[in-house]
Amino acid sequence: MSRMKTIFDSKPGSKEGNEAEVLMILISDYERLHYPVEAPTPIEAIRFRMEQLNLQQKDLAIYMGSATRVSEILRGKRPLTLTMIAALHKGLDIPLASLIQSTRKGKKSIGSLSYPLQSKISSARERKSRYRKKK
Repeated sequence: MSRMKTIFDSKPGSKEGNEAEVLMILISDYERLHYPVEAPTPIEAIRFRMEQLNLQQKDLAIYMGSATRVSEILRGKRPLTLTMIAALHKGLDIPLASLIQSTRKGKKSIGSLSYPLQSKISSARERKSRYRKKK
């Protein structure tokens, strides 16, 4: 790092400039490997965007249905629906990748989206198979 501080402002294309470029690549790779930055949860992404746009919870009701629903989502009591995800992405320009991740840190699945969807699909399949057995 001390060498990088010494040659940081050197002219691009010079010997020191090339050395600085290589050092920046090495430092960047080291930081990415040893100090990874986790992607935000959907709630963190929404709160960050609210802060950027100086919005309050009540301002999100047009994207989520009601002030009560906004509160439940921001407290982690209710998952985002596909309709809400689309509205937040379109209306507030929140990246889709941020909105479809799990609301729990460290969880690899798309928990806030896939669990409710998967349970609906499973229950629909069960009803369909029970209906077929009755016939």
